[in-house]
Amino acid sequence: MTEQTKKFSLKESVGYACGDVASNFYWRVFDVFLFIFYTDVFGLSAAAVGTMMLVTRLIDAFSDPMMGALADRTKTRWGKFRPYLLWGIIPMVAAGVLTFTVPDLDDSGKLLWAYATYIFMMLAYTFINVRYGALLGVITGDSQQRTTLTSFRFIGAFSGGSLVAYLTPELVHWYGNGNEVLGWQLTMLTYGVAAAVLFVISFITTTERIQPIASKSTPVAQDIRDLFGNKPWLILFCLALIVMMTITLRGSSGTFYFKYFVGREDLIGSFSLAYMLALAVGAASTPLLTKFFDKRTLLTRLMII
Repeated sequence: MTEQTKKFSLKESVGYACGDVASNFYWRVFDVFLFIFYTDVFGLSAAAVGTMMLVTRLIDAFSDPMMGALADRTKTRWGKFRPYLLWGIIPMVAAGVLTFTVPDLDDSGKLLWAYATYIFMMLAYTFINVRYGALLGVITGDSQQRTTLTSFRFIGAFSGGSLVAYLTPELVHWYGNGNEVLGWQLTMLTYGVAAAVLFVISFITTTERIQPIASKSTPVAQDIRDLFGNKPWLILFCLALIVMMTITLRGSSGTFYFKYFVGREDLIGSFSLAYMLALAVGAASTPLLTKFFDKRTLLTRLMII
């Protein structure tokens, strides 16, 4: 087999999955706890938080393609994407702690702090995560192997997400001992250190085997125009948008539901853990299902179900 399609080791699969465990130390916190942190601990109104998250997502719509374009033009001895797993560690750890810091300011100052730190957080997350996702496409050129690697990735994601969903309330309580602000800061610092170690493992254990075909350099603006002229990409983009909306709504509303409607805040972690374990089972079954159905048919049937 060629270098591009030879079977990679279990060590590399697990090492790559470590990167998504690391990412979910942040993403799952955003998904489940960030909204309720801003309203119940930080002291912002729900309307202000919703507006801030919308503004940040609009910024993401431009920053994500720009991050990808920058990575495409990166050339180092370690590859195009792997170096970002190291370069992005310090900004992401710092941004995580700052986002969950409550400054001693008036309402306007606190809102400004929330905007600045949350935008910084999402840019730092994008800086490292877009490159981590792109790394999947250059580890192997074999489609079935990529499916297997994707399953390892999502098992890692759901494993990290399950830990975060279950442990976060406990850690905040344990670290803070009645001081929620301190509890959140130390919890995010703990997640940051753990994520740093996991990203280093992912960097060390993976190899970029697919080399880009040499071509004439094109402007970033042209890359973006080409992207929005790609009909299959636009279809998948819209589908991903719908899927992410349902995931985010379920995650964030579940936190408020158990705290204020059920009156059992202690069940938030258990509910989120059960949800994440179900997602992990789905991800683990994907390589088996793709042996019986092509991916397009499988995707269509599962979405209908």
